[in-house]
Amino acid sequence: MASHRRPKQPGRARVTVLTATAAAAVALTSQAAHADPKASKAEVKEKVDKYYEEAEQATEKYNGAKEKQDKLDQQVTDLQDKVARGQEEINKLRNGLGSLATAQYRSGAVDPSLQLLLSSDPDGYLDKASTLNQVSAKQASTLKQISEKQRVLKQQRQEATGKLKDLAETRKVLGEQKEAVQEKLAAAKEQLNTLTAAERAEVMGEKEKADGGKSGDGARAGRDSSRPDLGKDVPTSGRAAAALAAAQGKIGSPYVWGATGPGSFDCSGLTGWAYAQAGVTLPRISQDQANAGTRIYDQSQLKPGDLVLFYGDLHHIGLYAGNGMTLHAPKPGANVRYESMGNMPFQFGVRIG
Repeated sequence: MASHRRPKQPGRARVTVLTATAAAAVALTSQAAHADPKASKAEVKEKVDKYYEEAEQATEKYNGAKEKQDKLDQQVTDLQDKVARGQEEINKLRNGLGSLATAQYRSGAVDPSLQLLLSSDPDGYLDKASTLNQVSAKQASTLKQISEKQRVLKQQRQEATGKLKDLAETRKVLGEQKEAVQEKLAAAKEQLNTLTAAERAEVMGEKEKADGGKSGDGARAGRDSSRPDLGKDVPTSGRAAAALAAAQGKIGSPYVWGATGPGSFDCSGLTGWAYAQAGVTLPRISQDQANAGTRIYDQSQLKPGDLVLFYGDLHHIGLYAGNGMTLHAPKPGANVRYESMGNMPFQFGVRIG
């Protein structure tokens, strides 16, 4: 006789495990179906370039805040020194005034007319009285000096208080700009980490193509050891020539935001350092360096050693090297190098007199 035993049902725990496994499989399949495809090298480059441009904008703002902080630091120090010296001068005047008052008190405060009547030496007394009048005049002069110095001291203290407030606000802005730079650099690094080492080098413009180095200006200029055709134009002055030569001696040095040399540079740090070697002091940031000389809007009129500014807000600057090339500190992760000016939106040049 056939058995009528009912088949054994799976336990509740086993059903639960199977259900969870199936749900997880469905979820993974769904995620895979909706996962974003890996960004292409061109897409990564576009994002990285955007982050680096924003980082450089923040860097120049940081540089401006840093320069302001340094100036305020010096101004506060100078004012505090003046206040200390002024207080010391007032203390000396007060001490002198006190000595005069003590001497008068000890001489006795007798009515002058009575002293004249009782004096056995009227002529001598009159000489003494004349001296006392001179002392009183000196006291009045001293009091006037003290009053004036106190007024100046009050102004200096108020000015120092205002500078200290400005300094605190500037330090806050400095911290915010530093944070902004670091956030942009971190975002760029995250994008670059999705690429292979070879792709990263190519995106950064630091890789020769497989055609034996015969690539476009931007890629070719990215090679620290190469020198593009700079044409035959010559600088308009010895200072421009010296500045360009100094910058050429730093080809291959790394870009580091906020750096002014001699081992690393940001964009305005390089141009400022280069001209300093030629005996010319430029302002710290690119927007201020844009006003350091005569502007040249026609690119064909540029000469080697002229400053060249890029982007509408002038946040990037380099040195014109000749034949449409700039020598600059391009961006984080890259080194000082030649690059075609056509790779960036040129605004105008500046010729340093």
